[in-house]
Amino acid sequence: MTTIELTRLPHVPAALWRAAVTRNRPPADAGLPDVAVVVRGVRTPTGRLAAYDRLCGFALRDTLPATWLHVLSFPLQAWLMSRPDFPFPLAGILHLGNRMVVEQPVAAGVPLDLSVRAADPRPHRKGVAFDLVGEAWVAGQVVWRGVSTYLTTTRTLPGEPEPTVHLRLPEAPASQQWLLAPDLGRRYAAVSGDYNPIHLHPFTARPFGLSRPIMHGMWTHARALAGLGGALPERYGVRVQFAAPLRLPGRVGFAVAGEAGTTRFAVVGRDGRPHLVGEFESR
Repeated sequence: MTTIELTRLPHVPAALWRAAVTRNRPPADAGLPDVAVVVRGVRTPTGRLAAYDRLCGFALRDTLPATWLHVLSFPLQAWLMSRPDFPFPLAGILHLGNRMVVEQPVAAGVPLDLSVRAADPRPHRKGVAFDLVGEAWVAGQVVWRGVSTYLTTTRTLPGEPEPTVHLRLPEAPASQQWLLAPDLGRRYAAVSGDYNPIHLHPFTARPFGLSRPIMHGMWTHARALAGLGGALPERYGVRVQFAAPLRLPGRVGFAVAGEAGTTRFAVVGRDGRPHLVGEFESR
């Protein structure tokens, strides 16, 4: 695998634009780029982190939320997908879920080394699924790992798709209610850097077949972790699946229940339909 070191984090809107306009991509069976992209010495802007914490419901503290480390590494994901040798066009890519492991708490002021690579393209019943694998290091030690699973609906691969395994819903009623303002997508874009037009305005979402903008899945993931409050330990593994788009404005409930060492949680609509289902375990 080739390692490419960048001197700074890429500009996400520019990378997404390059990804959107790139033509003549290689076929799906050509494989994913055998590249790891790395940026060293990344520091968290304290003002931006505080705005992120407020918007996602986290209490202000000295350690970084796991989902913030995804936010920091997302520019590397965008850069990797913008390469002309990346086989999947940005249009038609859906975020299916995440897996994250916090190996140790990360202090907000500590410089981080970040990396992202692409892995495991595989047949899916609706196209091709693949992973973008991120890591964060402090002083040469891995402190966080994140795997974002995506689906492209514009390509296929030969072979039999693996059966989809859905995470179980918690056996508990919603204990919290969240109101989602019409401008929540724009506010989250401002702190996360993810300006995908499907999240911003009705008129920018409409060309993608949406009558209203839908909320970033990573805000929903972050808000769910914040909703767990003091239940999250210092070291843990968490998995989430994005079940259905969350349209803005809206109202959702949050349910959580613990069983046999695993805590299950879900973000659900008024009809009980899940938008996000997750679980975490201590490490």
